[in-house]
Amino acid sequence: MGKTRKDRRGRGGAGTVAERVDGGLAELVPDPDRPRARTLLIDGAPQSHVDLDDPARLTFEYQRRFGHVVDLAAPPGRPLRAVHLGGGAFTLARYVAATRPRSTQQVVERDAALVELVRRELPLDPGARIRVRSTDARAGLAKVPGEWAGLIVADVFSGARTPAHLTSVEFLDEVRRALAPGGVYTANLADGPPLAHLRGQIATAAHRFAHLALIADPAVLRGRRFGNAVLVASDAPLPLAELTRRAASDPHPARVAHGRALTDFTGGAVPVTDADAVASPAPPDSVFR
Repeated sequence: MGKTRKDRRGRGGAGTVAERVDGGLAELVPDPDRPRARTLLIDGAPQSHVDLDDPARLTFEYQRRFGHVVDLAAPPGRPLRAVHLGGGAFTLARYVAATRPRSTQQVVERDAALVELVRRELPLDPGARIRVRSTDARAGLAKVPGEWAGLIVADVFSGARTPAHLTSVEFLDEVRRALAPGGVYTANLADGPPLAHLRGQIATAAHRFAHLALIADPAVLRGRRFGNAVLVASDAPLPLAELTRRAASDPHPARVAHGRALTDFTGGAVPVTDADAVASPAPPDSVFR
């Protein structure tokens, strides 16, 4: 697909930069309230928000929930070794670098053209230890040394759907191989009624991890609307009380499901394998209106 560039003519108005990338039309839309902040959209769907003057500021609901996981993954300020599957505008990697200086991070983003755009328009802090690889998420994860990462974040969407090969127990085997003992895996899961995909992903994670939690809007958990849920998994106990408190105090409060309630939520769903994996469902058009 040929690359095109538009300055001050994108749908976001003056100052929008738009280019064709591998995943579609990428737009960096200015934030009217913050001079060095931009929202990344792919084919009109909001992906992430970055404020270069305040990289610790997370505005999207699901990214705030990821931020809570980062904050509780280790004592405050302690550096982390983190792997980010899916780059977007590198929002969470920037957050880790800002809140946990001297962290070492790897970002795996398949869309090389998107990486080039973001690097140029929203450059990373040269002092941050962030390495970006343009390759498939599962292939990139396979190159991470065993027991290297204290945190692995999966936030991969292609055409607003998580690819099938990132939803299976075999994929989680690779996650577990790369995680250090006591490390945390967290993933952005998107689903709507009847929540078959979300239930299957919880069953899959429970097949590989001893401790799980799910952070989501209560309306999403009740199957009333399409939305994002953040899965948190580890072989070590999770800080459930503090995670619950933080999620409940967000501008858009979320519920944390865990234990028997989360087991009951799966409704008898079985773990997903490579042989039967499918991509997550596409969101309805109304989600982005």
